[in-house]
Amino acid sequence: MKTATLLSIALTLPLFAAETALTVYNKNFAVVRDIVDLSLVKGVNDVTYNGATLSLEPDSVILRDRAGKAKLSILEQSYRKDVASEGMLLAMFEGKTIDFLAPPNADGEQFTVQGKIVRSGYSPGGRSGTPIIEVDGKLRFSLPGQPMFPSLGDSTILKPALGWKLGSDRKADINAELSYITGGLSWQSSYNLVLPEKGTTIDMVGWVTFDNRSGKTFEDADIKLMAGDVNKIAGAPQAAYRAARLEMAKDNSFGGAVTQKAFDEFHLYTLPRRVTLRDKETKQVEFMRGEGVKSKTIYEYDGAGLRWQNYSSWNPDQLRGRRDFGAKANKKINVVREFQNTKENGLGIPLPAGKVRFYRQDEADGRMEFTGENMIDHTPQGEDVRLSIGDSFDLVGERKQTDYQLDNRGRKLTETFEITLTNRKKEPVTITVQEEMIRGGNWEIIEKSDDFKKLDSRRVTFDVPVKPDEKRKVTYSVRYTW
Repeated sequence: MKTATLLSIALTLPLFAAETALTVYNKNFAVVRDIVDLSLVKGVNDVTYNGATLSLEPDSVILRDRAGKAKLSILEQSYRKDVASEGMLLAMFEGKTIDFLAPPNADGEQFTVQGKIVRSGYSPGGRSGTPIIEVDGKLRFSLPGQPMFPSLGDSTILKPALGWKLGSDRKADINAELSYITGGLSWQSSYNLVLPEKGTTIDMVGWVTFDNRSGKTFEDADIKLMAGDVNKIAGAPQAAYRAARLEMAKDNSFGGAVTQKAFDEFHLYTLPRRVTLRDKETKQVEFMRGEGVKSKTIYEYDGAGLRWQNYSSWNPDQLRGRRDFGAKANKKINVVREFQNTKENGLGIPLPAGKVRFYRQDEADGRMEFTGENMIDHTPQGEDVRLSIGDSFDLVGERKQTDYQLDNRGRKLTETFEITLTNRKKEPVTITVQEEMIRGGNWEIIEKSDDFKKLDSRRVTFDVPVKPDEKRKVTYSVRYTW
């Protein structure tokens, strides 16, 4: 009977740190890829890998020989993240007596006392309880001082570790590829848009903010970003895992600028240079820049400010029978910035969701002044970006109901509104008036002062030019039938 050969190998990373690669998802997890240098004997090898993260998914681990020098198999795997701490060492020495360094006395002298650890209070992965220490035959529900442990203990680890029993069909020195999924890594995008004091041409800079809470520092890592909305089933991002596992097997390819491509149902961005992400660090990296982006300013006035979905449970009599419904006026005119995400407009890459901040440059001193912010959703190439940046100071709207005639017998309702738009700017503007027909699905505008566009089954808009210091009135009458 042959006896299996066992070789014990302890690996303390970083090894081949330049080979470290990450694909970070915007759902607080990442794929980690590293190169592990192994010297194997034929048979069974005991290997310890001390470069794991605190939130590693053990069943996601893939270890393979990329060069095919040996047939490698993981016979057993263990994952430990209970790294050495005061609580853990107290638990290891439960029932034993150790020295404690007591606080200084009134004369400033320090001394040690001996105490038996009756209960450590340590609970791995849970809430720690109150320790019980016996000193001079009496129990204390607190530590009598700083514990002074005689040793760490043979089973103590200083970093999260993977332990393997690896089977190899031959003796070989290999550079194995290790891949796994971990939590504790996330990224989000943000954008700074700068405009001149006069004009609408934008300079745009996109930033990626990384947050590393994984318990591991990644030195000079090649980084990819996966953007998209992923489902979480039973607490695990299964849809993203499918893309993540596919991504584990792909080599990185880096050029001189951020590149992107569609990947499964997501978008994958590759940073052009290696980045170091330290544990518990937040770091920003520029990932896109667009200059001379043409935009336009849109002024929108929603005088009623109603949202139909808030009243979808009302019955028809409620909608038609209340004269004051929808008659309350909002005076604010919203300012919207719109631009096209196209190559011809200086952009043309899918934009991950994130916060957008607007700045204008004051020509008097050249300084940037903050003028508003909003959020964008994931925006594909070729789509328009529309962002509300606040209300106009110099534009005012007023909306009032001037007539209301309900004829239940004739099964009709006629309602008339007057909308007044005031421009206190020094230049002319066009204000888009938004009106929603909220009292019923069968309606017709029977009188109007200005032309309108029908957006859908309930909404219309009037584009109204208003000169400086001018007040423009828009009127219309709508008839509902049922």
